[in-house]
Amino acid sequence: MNIIGKKIVRLATVDSTNYYMSDEIRRGAIIQEGTIIIADKQTKGKGLDANTWESETGKNLTFSIFITPDFLKAERQFMLNKTIALGIYDFVKSVVKKQKVSIKWPNDIYIDNGKVAGILINNTISGNNFVYSIVGAGININQTRFVSDAPNPVSLRKYLKHNLDLEECLNSLCSFLNARYKQLEKPDYSGLDSCYLSVLFRLNEIHPYRFENNIIYARITGVSEYGKLQLLTKNNQKIECDLKEIEYVI
Repeated sequence: MNIIGKKIVRLATVDSTNYYMSDEIRRGAIIQEGTIIIADKQTKGKGLDANTWESETGKNLTFSIFITPDFLKAERQFMLNKTIALGIYDFVKSVVKKQKVSIKWPNDIYIDNGKVAGILINNTISGNNFVYSIVGAGININQTRFVSDAPNPVSLRKYLKHNLDLEECLNSLCSFLNARYKQLEKPDYSGLDSCYLSVLFRLNEIHPYRFENNIIYARITGVSEYGKLQLLTKNNQKIECDLKEIEYVI
């Protein structure tokens, strides 16, 4: 049974769909699993840490999903990250079939060297068990002009040269997300692991990174069970790092 998108709440304007959903939960609202909060306009679209997500009103998909993956152990929470990233990757790839689409660790979706989608997952965990997750995402669909200082935003329209129907995009996206979520419900994660690795941005390619205040040249070799990025430098030094410990030079 499909879960994601069974209920869709549409808002004209909101500060952040993640904030909105969190506030609803705090005030005791009962939210059905798979509910999507989607907004035409976010005034404070949330990115990682203090970053914001630029999105022109009515041009893109900006939304949050409520899920309760209580079958997943908290120590394996990066599998949820892989699942959502792959679902959005599948959607993007289905639209721009001729372009190179990849997942930039941990969960940005790239077309060539441009960022088309970002994901922010907030997990609520008790002990070693999931209580719920709020999955926020922004996907650039029809926007043609970006004015923020984000270094490399792109949209699907850039490659298609015409606008897409946002409702059709949302329906298609839900189908891809549900297919990946069903994979996550199975105890064998090897399929998700191999798919994620196969589309990882810069996998096995030598590129510059900023690490410990220095520029290093290294290739990505994989991602650990707990979501750490694994690299091998040109000097054959193995590095395993968290998100804030390394920066891509693009």
